[in-house]
Amino acid sequence: MLGMLNGSLKVAKGRLTTCQQLCRVRYSSTSAAQQVRKPYYVTTPIFYPNSVPHIGHLHSVVVADIFARYARIARPESPVYFMTGTDEHGLKIQKAAQARGMDPLAFCDEISQHFRVLAEKANISNTRFSRTTEQAHHVAVQHLWRQLDAKGLIYKGKHEGWYAVSDECFYTDKEVTKLPASADTPEDYYISTETRSRVEWTEEENYKFRLSAFQDSLIEHFKQHPDAVYPSQYHSEVLSTLSSPLEDLSVSRPRSRLSWGVPVPEDPEHTIYVWIDALTVYLSAAGYPWSSTEVGRTRGWPPNIQVIGKDILRFHAIYFPAMLQALGLPLTTHLLTHSHWTVEQRKMSKSIGNVVDPIQALEEYGVDVVRYYLAKVGGRFKDDVDWSREQLEKHSREIISSFGNLYMRMTSKKIQERVGSEEKESILDIARRAPEGSILQDLLSSVSNLGSLVQKQMEGLLLADALDEIMRTLQKGNQLLSETKPWMSSTSTATTTEVYTAILETLRISGILLQPFIPSKAQQLLDALGVDEKQRSIAFASLGGGPIGTVTGGIRLFEMASSKK
Repeated sequence: MLGMLNGSLKVAKGRLTTCQQLCRVRYSSTSAAQQVRKPYYVTTPIFYPNSVPHIGHLHSVVVADIFARYARIARPESPVYFMTGTDEHGLKIQKAAQARGMDPLAFCDEISQHFRVLAEKANISNTRFSRTTEQAHHVAVQHLWRQLDAKGLIYKGKHEGWYAVSDECFYTDKEVTKLPASADTPEDYYISTETRSRVEWTEEENYKFRLSAFQDSLIEHFKQHPDAVYPSQYHSEVLSTLSSPLEDLSVSRPRSRLSWGVPVPEDPEHTIYVWIDALTVYLSAAGYPWSSTEVGRTRGWPPNIQVIGKDILRFHAIYFPAMLQALGLPLTTHLLTHSHWTVEQRKMSKSIGNVVDPIQALEEYGVDVVRYYLAKVGGRFKDDVDWSREQLEKHSREIISSFGNLYMRMTSKKIQERVGSEEKESILDIARRAPEGSILQDLLSSVSNLGSLVQKQMEGLLLADALDEIMRTLQKGNQLLSETKPWMSSTSTATTTEVYTAILETLRISGILLQPFIPSKAQQLLDALGVDEKQRSIAFASLGGGPIGTVTGGIRLFEMASSKK
């Protein structure tokens, strides 16, 4: 049997060379068709609904939503496809449904709805909510399997290793840690070093994917694309993993052990491994299988950004790219990998009782305040961040003061009366004669550069840095207001009008750029400034880049969080 497997591996490797070459040809050929603008495609992790959502799920979907909304104002001529959804197959779901005495599909219908509600409450602009229990996805998974099998990349063999039910993943000896017996556990046991999930030694016959044959091509891809995985620490982690020999991947489970999933084509005694099933959803959401890669391109393939948590990096940075290379499909442009949220530096856990309810946070503090906090604190992605009520309240005061109250103060009745209804001097003329070194010149210089700075940061996936640039500019607007006191009779009418014009321009441009982060409040502001809906893209986020219409004063953009308790 071993001799037969070795022989088939040699044949498969011969086929694989052709497959890798085909992948490169197709990848370069699609770049020649840039005249047909590809839709911008963003995905979240496909959430596993064995329980209700937590704040980490909200963070993932908000980050993806910010980039999707940014793409709409940066490239208004191109459609944006934005997928989120639920991964509903696997042993964890099967066991969770059994524990509730429910049919697995009925269980998934109930739990998946929580994730759909979360997206709605967080004002997520997804264009597709996918479920892996959909028939179209089922068809796509089996089609993908047959494609891999036809290329000689799937074979049947014995598999043994450390299996974690909670991760739905096998681990090697090098990837597990032995822990000694304790009061709660009378015998020594093993855990995954990476995820800390408990593992058990498992031996079984199943189907395997020749993942090992893609090691060199994956290394080449990631070396050629240093921004393929962000932040860079995770890019380095992927290359480090690839520096050790890759083992072939077990891609099925005996149906006697796992019945809740997509059956292996032509072998109903086996169920397709849940991660092969789950990763295919990014394809099926874009209409896969396609008649050609060109058709796939018109449906958005490949994804521009896939947002994931660091705990599922291996699946998205190694398994999925290998599958795509095998199929001759382009790989994801950016894999944005974020860290986890903790509470008092401890991992959220039901047993500890420190799991943050995202729905409660949205209802208590308001959608845009929570979105702002998630982006400001969690938008650097490199390290785990701590969820803190005190920090949330601090950042809510920051956005209320710098953004909401600036508009309220500038459009107060007293200032409006001083400005009057006369025609205002253009902002460009004010900028040209602003005194050298003045706070007015400093503000207008920041406003002038803000659109291009934010664009550069967002294109570099520096989400929190982009938000920092906007907030720094708004703080300068507040500083100008405090220094000039345009509401006082001792301030000349000319100065009041000048400051009024400068602050409204600051708010107009900031409002355009804040649309991805706090969409409801940004829209409310732009409506109050009379900004035409067709002039809310980044193309208009420049000094004097668009007119301000009739300004509506007295609008409170935010309520203080304390009033919502």
